Amino acid sequence: MNEGEIMAGRPNKYYSHVEPKLLLIEAWARDGVTEEQMCNNLDVSVSAWSEYKKEFPALVEALKNGREVIDTMVENALLKAALGYEYEEDQMSGQFVARVKKYAHPNTTALIFWLKNRRPREWRDKQEIEHSGEAGVRIINDIPRPSR
Repeated sequence: MNEGEIMAGRPNKYYSHVEPKLLLIEAWARDGVTEEQMCNNLDVSVSAWSEYKKEFPALVEALKNGREVIDTMVENALLKAALGYEYEEDQMSGQFVARVKKYAHPNTTALIFWLKNRRPREWRDKQEIEHSGEAGVRIINDIPRPSR
């Protein structure tokens, strides 16, 4: 399709509203903007957006790149917090600034979150235990009833 062609009975806004903003769309994806919000921002209907994703690989690529970059950054930050890390910090000492090495201890919540998601069978809260066969339990009701 070329600019100005009709898509499903209406003008195609891909070339005028979407394609010039692919870099911005990638940034929005990185920032966690939903596709519905992107449609709103670009003045494009959700149904047209779905069609554009089927027809224009550049749009799908922009969305994918934006999401992958931020996902990787968050994964790295989570792992760093889970394991602990060293960092440097400037501290004022009278009139002088001293660079001090500090250590951020491992974050227990980050550790648990990582393990529950990466090794769910071993770390989930609810363990699944399967049993097959009879339990071998027999209930005997030998309590005498009072007579009337």
